[in-house]
Amino acid sequence: MNLLLLEPGELSAGGTARLAGRRARHVLEVLRAGAGDRLQAGVVGGDMGEAEILSAAPDEVVVAARLDRAPPPPAPVALLLALPRPKILRKVLQAAASMGVKRLVLLGSYRVEKSYFASPLLAPEAVREQLLLGLEQGRDTILPEVELHRFFKPFVEDLLDARFPERDRLLAHPAGAAPLEALAPAGARAALAIGPEGGWTPYEAAALRDRGFAPFTLGPRVLRVDAAVPYAVGQAELWLRGGGRPG
Repeated sequence: MNLLLLEPGELSAGGTARLAGRRARHVLEVLRAGAGDRLQAGVVGGDMGEAEILSAAPDEVVVAARLDRAPPPPAPVALLLALPRPKILRKVLQAAASMGVKRLVLLGSYRVEKSYFASPLLAPEAVREQLLLGLEQGRDTILPEVELHRFFKPFVEDLLDARFPERDRLLAHPAGAAPLEALAPAGARAALAIGPEGGWTPYEAAALRDRGFAPFTLGPRVLRVDAAVPYAVGQAELWLRGGGRPG
């Protein structure tokens, strides 16, 4: 926990909050903080700053928060991701939130098992829990917007352009013909599509290419989705900053 996240309803009019459960245990047992210590803090959807511990008991920690600065800017990369298996989804949600991704669409694909869509991890409260853990890690307070779409074709044909208006669209695909630095960005933001661990099918890859997603390779190694997401998001952000020029 690099940031103590508070829900807006937890803050009193005077700026104090009472913590119990996981956050209180983390403050006491992991951070080993006590009365008088200060922690980096923020309120979900709002500002960041510091929280001073007023009292610390085994079952409750009371803090006074002074939130006087804005959260970091969002990452310039939006993510279109074939729904990974539930065990990996936890890591992906946390990684995306910690890196500042603010728009994430989870999409069905031919190689995505139908049973994944029945996972309790897709319940809104379960998704939010993983996103909050990511925000705590990355020191951010703004939750990403996450959408779930089961069927590939209707989404791509009817909704994709509205969800991803970015001029730069990138397709991380094992069959990509060139490394990312061979492409030239047209703007300051990008939409990035990452398929399942088996890759997009030829039809799916072609459908995305037809809608402006330029394929590129992440290199000769085959990565699991939980490794590919932060790797590709980081590459895309550096690519946008550097104008597509290597080095």
